[in-house]
Amino acid sequence: MKNVSQPTTLTQPLKRITVLDALRGFALLGVILMHMLQNFGIFEVSVEQAQTRFPEMDKTIQWIGSNLIMGRFINIFAFLFGLSFFIQMDRAAKKGIDFRKRFIWRMFILLLIGVVGHSFYSIEIISIYAVFGLLLIPLYSLRNWSLLLVAALLLIGTPRAIQSRIHNSNLKAQTAENPTESGSPEAREIPAHIQNPSFINSVKHNYAERFEGKLNYQFGMYGRGYLTFALFILGLVVGRIRFFETLGERKRRNLFLFVGFAVAALFVNWIESLFPAVEVRSLMRPGDEYIPAMMLVVKTLGDLNLVFFSAALGMGFIILYNTSSFSKYLDVLSPYGRMALTNYEMQGVIGAILFSAWAFGSVFSSWGATELFVFGIIIFVLQILLSRIWLKYFLYGPLEWLWRSGTYLKWQALKKRKS
Repeated sequence: MKNVSQPTTLTQPLKRITVLDALRGFALLGVILMHMLQNFGIFEVSVEQAQTRFPEMDKTIQWIGSNLIMGRFINIFAFLFGLSFFIQMDRAAKKGIDFRKRFIWRMFILLLIGVVGHSFYSIEIISIYAVFGLLLIPLYSLRNWSLLLVAALLLIGTPRAIQSRIHNSNLKAQTAENPTESGSPEAREIPAHIQNPSFINSVKHNYAERFEGKLNYQFGMYGRGYLTFALFILGLVVGRIRFFETLGERKRRNLFLFVGFAVAALFVNWIESLFPAVEVRSLMRPGDEYIPAMMLVVKTLGDLNLVFFSAALGMGFIILYNTSSFSKYLDVLSPYGRMALTNYEMQGVIGAILFSAWAFGSVFSSWGATELFVFGIIIFVLQILLSRIWLKYFLYGPLEWLWRSGTYLKWQALKKRKS
């Protein structure tokens, strides 16, 4: 007879869905490769005179980064965050626990971890995830159709359309009042973190200069954050329908979804190609320029293309993972995914050391795309090995353990006990 007694806390390790860990590790592979190609957003060293060693290969790698990696793997990571939120809430509910207050505190701790990460490199997204995690709490009680409606409004760029309308209206009013006024760029001094490279000056720069830009990128008219939050919501809905609990039995469904997402991505990409080329990155700093409706349409199509591409990428991985000939190879990524928070933050620290002027920026900032791409793979493989060794002796990754201990305000077990 089964023991029907229920525990009153969630401090014990939960049974994991290994495909989610492997998929999370797969997502972080794309993240580190793209961040390496972007120098982790750190451009403190002038490399104008640098000579690339593999110019043709560099072009290919840059194309792969722009068209196959950028914005796609991080979408999978965001989706899995929303799914993990549901899993935590659902498992707590089955044990008779209201996990909402604990989850709010958990997000505040995650925000603190993200803030520390921002000290090293300003393009980290953990702090943004913490904010969106808090927003999931009031949405949790909504029905699925309501959640899908909210996600759809975000995906079609509703916040961006509202902000652009306000921007254009304000600009029109200012022009009417001051028709001849025009701004002139002011000469800017060389920042202290470049004049006097040091870790402290770099931290100051990340908060004094880069933090505002980060918020604008996420919540301004470019609206990367709205896309991320939509994926959080979709992850919550997918968790509710128990999608991952039937992966093994619904292989035909999985294949149908993969083909459907791939076709949708190609179709949206074709529609986008019919529009004239528009530089949507100008949405990040519109300045005194009007935002044309065409630009908003192109940006929305680009976002939808990214989402469908990410969905096809994720489903393709899931199908291969559930194939016996591939599963044993892809499962190598599971330890990496189990330590996703630790590995993600470790990526940022490594990136800061490689590209900052106070460390080895003068060396690695001059590397071409091919070299950085290969080095990113090497770093990823080393992290896989470290994750496997660590989890052989410990229950959680270092940051996962700290996060868990902080969540329950009690030091959690870390070392595995020998049977």
